Amino acid sequence: MNPKQTDRRRFLKNSAALAGLAVGASAGALPVAAEPALEHVDELHQYGERSHFVESVRVGSINNPERRLPNEPRDFGLKTPLQDSAGIITPSSLHYIVSHGYEPPDINPRDHRLLIHGMVDRPLILSLEDIQRLPSVSRFHFIECHGNSTTGGLGGPVRISPDATVQDTHGSTSCSQWTGVPLATILKEAGVQKSATWIIAEGADQNKHSKSIPLQKAMDDALVAYAQNGEPVRPEQGYPLRLVIPGWQGINNVKWLRRIDLVDEPYMGMMEISRYPRLMPDGKSRWFEFEMGPKSVITRPSGGQRLATQGFYEITGLAWSGGGAIRRVEVSTDGGKTWKDARIHEPIASKSHTRFSIAWNWNGEETMLQSRCTDDKGVVQPSLAEVAKHWGTDIDFFRKSTLIVSDLNAIQPWKVNQDGSVKNAIF
Repeated sequence: MNPKQTDRRRFLKNSAALAGLAVGASAGALPVAAEPALEHVDELHQYGERSHFVESVRVGSINNPERRLPNEPRDFGLKTPLQDSAGIITPSSLHYIVSHGYEPPDINPRDHRLLIHGMVDRPLILSLEDIQRLPSVSRFHFIECHGNSTTGGLGGPVRISPDATVQDTHGSTSCSQWTGVPLATILKEAGVQKSATWIIAEGADQNKHSKSIPLQKAMDDALVAYAQNGEPVRPEQGYPLRLVIPGWQGINNVKWLRRIDLVDEPYMGMMEISRYPRLMPDGKSRWFEFEMGPKSVITRPSGGQRLATQGFYEITGLAWSGGGAIRRVEVSTDGGKTWKDARIHEPIASKSHTRFSIAWNWNGEETMLQSRCTDDKGVVQPSLAEVAKHWGTDIDFFRKSTLIVSDLNAIQPWKVNQDGSVKNAIF
């Protein structure tokens, strides 16, 4: 038996005995709890659990509308309940998931290795213990699926439904504090050769998911993470090692990281030739678009919620950008006719969720709530009409298209009805 566990059990037993003596001294002797109950209490408290009154969970379904082959594995995706969020951190247990058809591999961390090879002077094979000995950093970063808040194609009917919640429309993004070693530290130790311009990151999942990433980004702020929100990265998020590529499409954040190959060109893997080129209204594809644009969404009041009565409410939500930190969030309570600056809550981190809020008195009339953000590059979140104009199409394209309209960061409107009900008003 673990000596620490033995000491903890002894402490709990002694504490219970002392409590029994104290009660007995004033109200008559009461029996001390039997040892089996103490054993149960010990196990129950070894890893905490939330109150049974808290019911917020991820939602999703088994679905793979992108299937190309009859035997291609089914996919499942589970979305974060943003409507219940507070602050900027997503609990690890509520972080969104896109499975790409496979359950998480069961990896013994003692056996896991990370191989660094290719165009390097000194190929490396690193254990988890080796990586944990290196200088570490902890950073707040969001991860977002490229299909988050799309209006057509993948899950489109759900997202454009008037009854859609913010979990339905924007739930494929989450934010964590990631702890690990900058990838640049490891690559410098390996000695990157001048001819190398890309890395190929590969996971240990059954599908051996791989992604081509420019070396410049890898040397900038990429992170080999072994911890999430103060504990080891969870299996569904890539245990024991996950590559975090801040601000870029979620597919680049390779889970169960096992290999990094230094090369002089992208390898055009499956996720780069058949899944993640962005399909445009003109029928052409745009390859290697990585960075997620500035986006914000009001989480309260939002779709599916109801205002109980007229009067004061705090409007609150989240903003984020793959281009850097959020510098401004504006909120409109009259359908975009006027805008007011919201208060941005600390901490404000680069490529992280940022909480905002603004005071509002509802007069009981029908209205429209919207938010828009600006990042530190000066890029402003666009309306859907502005996105359509930029793409050379009209708004109906987003409603009717069967394509996966990815990387959509348009302003999300919520309609407040006279009865207090809040509906999705994207169209």
